[in-house]
Amino acid sequence: MNSALKAKLIQHFAGKNTKGFTLIELLVVIIIIGILAAIALPSFLNQANKARQSEAQTYVGAMNRAQQAFYLENREFAAQGNFADLELGLSDTENYTYTIDNGGAGSTEATNVATPTGPDLKGFAGTVWLGTGDDGNATTLAKLCEGDPGVVPPCPID
Repeated sequence: MNSALKAKLIQHFAGKNTKGFTLIELLVVIIIIGILAAIALPSFLNQANKARQSEAQTYVGAMNRAQQAFYLENREFAAQGNFADLELGLSDTENYTYTIDNGGAGSTEATNVATPTGPDLKGFAGTVWLGTGDDGNATTLAKLCEGDPGVVPPCPID
């Protein structure tokens, strides 16, 4: 056998002239990408819900602080359903509806509620009430409560 032919035959069997990928290699890569995507997708969707819920936590916290400031200025909590009194500029969003419940005139507490519009989002409630601080002086206290998905939690005073 010719030595040049032997060299080409050895190169062919050694795989030095191969270009591209085999079908098996491509299938393995596609399967690995599919597995990684299947793991990452639920995590991504969970992060999206957490971001939506963060909106409600922030708004209810702001409503609690505004209720405390309103009480210090007016010696009463903001009227039920009246966001204008709190001067926050909040309104309902596509994820949550927001309400104020102060229990009527002369009430010693107010509840601020974020009701989810979808079943996958958690409900939030915040309560502001008159209490006594550690030093014995009267003050306003606030609390933020988190519920199960689709449910607004009760937020009782401690």
